[in-house]
Parts: sequence; structure tokens; C-alpha cells
Amino acid sequence: MPTTQIAEPMTTNVVDATVVAEAIEVIDRALSQMIKRELVSAGEVSDLLLDVRNLLTSARQ
Repeated sequence: MPTTQIAEPMTTNVVDATVVAEAIEVIDRALSQMIKRELVSAGEVSDLLLDVRNLLTSARQ
């Protein structure tokens, strides 16, 4: 059975330091909100990961 690739593989492209800083800010903000709670939904984690991915992939274009 063939495998299906869902996302582009990681590459060796360089990402601007500003974009990386913005991605870290998004992560830090989300973590500070999530740390106060006992339970975090998979949907919220997925949203966070997609936000970070969008920031990093938009910098490659």
C-alpha cells in the first residue's frame, strides 16, 4: 500500500530571525495560557502548531 505525504518535508532553507522570534512569541504566549489549565484540547494544540508552521513556511516564500 503506498504512503501518502501530508506535508512538505523539512528543507535546509534559512528562515529570517524576525520570523523565528515571532514564532517563539506565539509559542510562549500559548504556553503561558495553557500552563494555567489542567487540560488542553488536541484542537488547541493543533491550532498552535499550525500557527507556528504558517509563520515559518510563509518566511520561506
